[in-house]
Amino acid sequence: MIPGLASRRRFSDLSEQEILALAISSEEDDVRIYRQYAERLRADYPASAQVFDGMAAEENEHRHRLIDTHTERFGPVIPLIRREHVAGFYARKPVWLMHNLSLERIRAEAEAMERDAHNFYITAAQHSSDASTRKLLGDLAAAEAGHAATAVQLSATHLDPDVKGEEDRAAHRQFILTWVQPGLAGLMDGSVSTLAPIFATAFATHNTWTTFLVGAAASVGAGISMGFTEAAHDDGVLSGRGSPWKRGLASGVMTTLGGMGHALPYLIPEFWTATTIAMVIVFIELWAIAWIQNKFMETPFLRAALQVVLGGALVFAAGALIGAG
Repeated sequence: MIPGLASRRRFSDLSEQEILALAISSEEDDVRIYRQYAERLRADYPASAQVFDGMAAEENEHRHRLIDTHTERFGPVIPLIRREHVAGFYARKPVWLMHNLSLERIRAEAEAMERDAHNFYITAAQHSSDASTRKLLGDLAAAEAGHAATAVQLSATHLDPDVKGEEDRAAHRQFILTWVQPGLAGLMDGSVSTLAPIFATAFATHNTWTTFLVGAAASVGAGISMGFTEAAHDDGVLSGRGSPWKRGLASGVMTTLGGMGHALPYLIPEFWTATTIAMVIVFIELWAIAWIQNKFMETPFLRAALQVVLGGALVFAAGALIGAG
């Protein structure tokens, strides 16, 4: 059994006071989440930050109304009950995860927050046999639907098509700088620079296991080197290229994958079968690099293909000739 699951209350077992207390704590959590979304976006996306400021204010107003209702019906002492205390209640992701979320993902998370709350209260109201509880849940569902309408209105006020388009372009540019550029550099380095040692070893020894070990060592070593180099040479503060650790991770992982792609076939014992498969994988890798350059870096496809394929062919030829000699 999952730890803590047995101690959770079923929603159907909650009293009307506890349901109201649960709604209050849920509103408080959502206010904090929206405010932190706003702070996270304020520097780079001020218009979206204003949207989340408005949504936090709207949630806070509903929190005040719920507290007033609780005080009138049950007094000033509010029971401590939160989402995690109720089995089956919708959950919110930890707020610290927002630091890794893109602008579009944050918008989607906010939309899901409102939708989950609305749907939950609607379902709960339909399954409630107590008239007053059913009315309370229906009122909360209507409030959540109102929040969603407010979000649309706030977005229309602060995010006209030009502003939203500008923010989306900025978010896309940041994605390119933080993930695509370092990853592409790593893939190119891993795919091309390991060609010579792998195929030189292959043609010199005709031993597939030795070739695999050399390829794996070259790939992992290059990945570590590229990752640390990317992370260390630019902290991203002045260049705006984003977190150095994200860029280092992208570069290191893609470098390793680029080399391992044509090292793994040498796990096959038969030399020419392994070599043929490795050559096919190299061809696919090089064309994939050209496609990424064309799609994300807007490099003309033919020029990208010529550069990558020509460079890869020269490195491959050098490794094969050195190994054969």
